[in-house]
Amino acid sequence: MKYGFDNDKYLKIQSEHIKERIGKFGDKLYMEFGGKLFDDYHASRVLPGFQPDSKLKMLMQLKDYAEIVIVISAVDIEKNKVRGDLGITYDMDVLRLRDEFQSRGLMVGSVVITHYKGQESAKAFSKKLKRLNIKSYYHYTIEGYPSNVALIDSDEGFGKNDYVETTRPLVVITAPGPGSGKMAVCLSQLYQENKRGVKAGYAKFETFPIWNLPLKHPVNIAYEAATADLNDVNMIDPFHLEAYGKTTVNYNRDIEIFPVLNAIFEGIYKENPYKSPTDMGVNMAGNCIYDDEACHYASKQEIIRRYYAALNNVAEGKCDESEANKIALLMQQVKVTTDDRKVTVAAKTRAKKSEAPTAAIELEDGTIITSETTSLLGTCAALLLNATKHLAGIDHKVKLIPADMIEPIQNMKVSYLKGKNPRLHTDEVLVALAMLSKNDENCKKALEQLPKLQGCQVHTTVMLSEVDKKIFKKLGVDFTCEPIKKR
Repeated sequence: MKYGFDNDKYLKIQSEHIKERIGKFGDKLYMEFGGKLFDDYHASRVLPGFQPDSKLKMLMQLKDYAEIVIVISAVDIEKNKVRGDLGITYDMDVLRLRDEFQSRGLMVGSVVITHYKGQESAKAFSKKLKRLNIKSYYHYTIEGYPSNVALIDSDEGFGKNDYVETTRPLVVITAPGPGSGKMAVCLSQLYQENKRGVKAGYAKFETFPIWNLPLKHPVNIAYEAATADLNDVNMIDPFHLEAYGKTTVNYNRDIEIFPVLNAIFEGIYKENPYKSPTDMGVNMAGNCIYDDEACHYASKQEIIRRYYAALNNVAEGKCDESEANKIALLMQQVKVTTDDRKVTVAAKTRAKKSEAPTAAIELEDGTIITSETTSLLGTCAALLLNATKHLAGIDHKVKLIPADMIEPIQNMKVSYLKGKNPRLHTDEVLVALAMLSKNDENCKKALEQLPKLQGCQVHTTVMLSEVDKKIFKKLGVDFTCEPIKKR
């Protein structure tokens, strides 16, 4: 992968900028952390060189006077929304995030359940949190939000929400994913703090869209693709343009909510310290891109991956075609097709010759390895063997796992576990390799190549099993597949 983002520079100037913002407010600062606080793989994919835990590293510098509040929408709990990169539901991710933060010495104060309308699943989650000695609060859906400012900024609006008790001067508001209501939690707390005589401020740390990149820059378009299910749209910030005569980029939800924030600030301070949504932000990522071409390419590839993910969701009945259609339009804007993904072309080319399910992987040096389904191995399992043999310098003709070892495993899967597919999946192949590696030097060498698959690209001509998806995710492989179910 060609890098284009200076992560060291980012850590330095971003942390300094946040400290400056904290210093501008009095008793308390609510800082909304958009995107993922760590495990930010979207950012690392579209800004090659960005480290997934960069934001967490910055927060660690402030841990002595910061606490974290995790926000989750009751709507997401109700529909069991899954975090795509990890394959776990948002409510499970709340618990994972809490454990991760606390293991690093960060204080997690509480969990806020937003968009609450009495959902039974939300009540059950709140009870679960209580059993775990985790404080939780409800924030309600407000009719006419965000345009009905008079209702929002009243005791029947934000005043109706539970007051979230905090103890430290910096309160970081984060969530498992977008659309959880983090900003509304911040604004509600400003209203509640004001009633209690506490001077509180607000700032926003959102990586995307990047405000000082062009509106149609592929990095910003990739953000639209990533949030296509939310109907987020990047826009020119009209408030910033009017106040300063400068063109900056924000997104529709921040622009829509700005009048609300403006009204709340005017109610608290008699004036708003921010003249635009862009002013609210502290993001410095756009200042750390040193190879724009590399970021262009990486972002276009991410848009294609998002398109395939949407097509698969349609095929599985998880959503309608609107999400995929929107991303297809974004692909047209950046002038790419699925044929611009090299592994897609390679997998399809082999499929035409073999008439069987096939897969392709692009290694770090650009080498493309392909595989196909056999009577013994699934196409992804065969791909892992082919790729690791290539990386280890083992002749392709060498059989790492003998057929007489595979057959008993197949018999167990079908005869004892009542499985319909006798072929070995990726996890089973890796276990077999590990067992053989004790006495077989080739298996040992092949197994040692697995870390080299981090960041590699894979495409398959049929939809992946959940097992294969999880293995690829654990290996750090970016995968796509045709929306065709296995026969």
